[in-house]
Amino acid sequence: MIDAPHSTPLVQSPYGALRRPLQAAVFAILSLFALASAPARAEPVRILAFGDSLTAGAGVAAEDSLPAQLKRRLSADGFDVEIVQGGVSGDTTTTGLARLDYTLGAGPFDIAIVELGANDMLNGHDPKVTRANLDQILAVLQQKGVRPVLTAMVSSANHGQAYKRDFDSIYPDLAGKHRVPLVPFILEGVWGSPALLISDGVHPNAAGVARIVNKLAPYVEKTLVSMGARKTSRTQ
Repeated sequence: MIDAPHSTPLVQSPYGALRRPLQAAVFAILSLFALASAPARAEPVRILAFGDSLTAGAGVAAEDSLPAQLKRRLSADGFDVEIVQGGVSGDTTTTGLARLDYTLGAGPFDIAIVELGANDMLNGHDPKVTRANLDQILAVLQQKGVRPVLTAMVSSANHGQAYKRDFDSIYPDLAGKHRVPLVPFILEGVWGSPALLISDGVHPNAAGVARIVNKLAPYVEKTLVSMGARKTSRTQ
């Protein structure tokens, strides 16, 4: 009797079965190593200074404005940044929100300093409107991948204690809701100090802006560090 033809059964190599998973694992490890060893970003971190006349630099030279002085401070501290002037004198939170998308068209931006609300308070605008506007501004920035740094404003007592209570609660409430850094009242120590104000008695002079920058810079630097920005080496 002639045996029926048969083929030799294939024997699977244990290595062959594991080859693809091993290759994937090695590739993943090499990718992580490449990311870890990659140099710091070559481009400067782009920061939008988005605010009213305090940001725009009313009454001071351009080189003494808040964005210019903050740029010098951050550079001196070793951070490679570009700060875009986005201040408009007279802006309220309503007009700021209205121009936000247009302003962001000059991006991309990594960080946005939100300095708005003083004109709302001075004009007695409803704090509910101010709150809603700032809430939307912060939401839009975060949706677009921009990290906000919120600067607080406080109300004078001219509108009554109920107004002051409602207005002053806006900033800490929204900072908590959106989990963003909150810079306490940035005019503290400047407001009411003639030596730090221009002749109108309202806006800071160059020295007053420097005082504001000293208060603001640590919050911006903490945000820079949290996003992985590395300090550059400074030539002596």
